[in-house]
Amino acid sequence: MNAPTLNAYKAKDYRSEMDPVWCPGCGDYHVLMSLTKSLAELGTPPEDIAVISGIGCSSRIPAYTNCYGFHGVHGRSLALATGLKVARPDLTVLAMSGDGDGFSIGGNHFLHACRRNIDITYVVMDNRVYGMTKGQPSPTTEPDWDSAMSPGGTGMSPFHPLVIALASGANFVAREFSGDIKSTTRTLVEAVNHPGFSFVEILSPCVTFRPDEREWKNTVHKAPVEPTDDPARAARRIMTDDGMNTGILYRGDRRPYHMQMDEPAAEAPEHLDHMFEI
Repeated sequence: MNAPTLNAYKAKDYRSEMDPVWCPGCGDYHVLMSLTKSLAELGTPPEDIAVISGIGCSSRIPAYTNCYGFHGVHGRSLALATGLKVARPDLTVLAMSGDGDGFSIGGNHFLHACRRNIDITYVVMDNRVYGMTKGQPSPTTEPDWDSAMSPGGTGMSPFHPLVIALASGANFVAREFSGDIKSTTRTLVEAVNHPGFSFVEILSPCVTFRPDEREWKNTVHKAPVEPTDDPARAARRIMTDDGMNTGILYRGDRRPYHMQMDEPAAEAPEHLDHMFEI
């Protein structure tokens, strides 16, 4: 990888010429701004970065960046990002998803990506609704959210991404609000720099199908506690979280998986030699 040069890049150097097609007011516009600002602050050349996505409004982001990108199939962004990072550990790899793509069909990949602790950054734009497919409840939707797709609400407990990430072994866990570009940029920089699997949930309003989420700008608030490296303490904090706390929750110190691959492999026992004879 080329050595970064201080202030060699600006946010515009990481933007492609394609114009986003999100709905007016979509929080994903701000996420894209925060992403390009964070990459410029990191100073990594665009050709040394890969942005991987699945399906959904949020997953359009690779097309809007000037980095290597891959727009994969539904729920498989982490599978693709994992394979790429293991094969090319010199690359900075980011996976981008939404709450439906990442926590429903991609939920099992999420659990095991946290567990494997490969050095990638996973950003999930959570709007608590399936926006691209016209407003169905997602895994993070409130149980009493009433809509044409789910009259009276689903009645089901919502998926709690930060709790699942922490319990599954993610090495960095944070939540941000798309409208706070400065804080989101700073957290993304820390997430990419932190070794191991970094998970950042970004509350990103879908004002088309969830106009009530316009109020998020008034209800989000900075977490009243500092980040911790103690998973037990982080768990206690997050289990009492109102879902609107923002900031870095947890910074772990587990060694990333790809670093463990440098260790020499053990030789096969002698009594197994015959199994490999031709």
